[in-house]
Amino acid sequence: MLVDSHCHLDYFTEAEIEGIVGRAREAGVGLLVTIGVRVGQAAAVKALAERFPDVWGTVGVHPHNAGEPEGLPTVEEIVALADHPRIIGIGESGLDYFYDKSPHDAQQEGFRRHIRAARLAGLPLAIHARQADEDIIRILREERASGGEFDFLLHCFSSGPELARQAVAMGGYVSFSGILTFPKSPEIRAVASELPAERLLVETDSPYLAPVPLRGKRCEPAYVAHTARVLAEARGLSGAEVEALTTANFRRLFRKVA
Repeated sequence: MLVDSHCHLDYFTEAEIEGIVGRAREAGVGLLVTIGVRVGQAAAVKALAERFPDVWGTVGVHPHNAGEPEGLPTVEEIVALADHPRIIGIGESGLDYFYDKSPHDAQQEGFRRHIRAARLAGLPLAIHARQADEDIIRILREERASGGEFDFLLHCFSSGPELARQAVAMGGYVSFSGILTFPKSPEIRAVASELPAERLLVETDSPYLAPVPLRGKRCEPAYVAHTARVLAEARGLSGAEVEALTTANFRRLFRKVA
């Protein structure tokens, strides 16, 4: 069984959802995590997780949305939002200095609030990191020093190797998307080949980033099998070994999943 540890099912239309989940099952994807990006979207995430036994969810505010007029939720509000039997994580939150859709100070404050909420709720944090490696590392270190350890993963990894190494040193996990399969991503495959096996996950981030050989198509959770295949090649493992490995890692991190 494979797990798509990060997708956005509510980005698909209602008419598509049954087919999306059904094709994932047919491809051997036994669990899907649909991700929160705004407070107002949390109800849709929870509804999808309640509807399908193999779908779980997270709640949080994406860094792109950290500066929106509705404002950032408090730590307590994030924790309350996560108090649901089908919500297994916080986020996604983090920093994105590539698109710069929100001020850096708002992104950083949002990131810190989500870290603190993850610690209080006892749930892992899904971290979005793009062209902000140094600040991600700094904030992770500062928050661990001031408040203690917390579980987290770097989702859709596309950063430098030092961020991956530092994250793992702090007890974090690293999740790879279709970017791993791109011809122009040898550095990402190198990172995937060197990290500790017990820290690796796979995802789609669908409907974005369809893997090779499906580039140009809209991505969906069933396609995580292609990323898993490339991960297996990068590490010299069989497909079955990568399936077992990444699923075990997922269950270790997302302990709330039955």
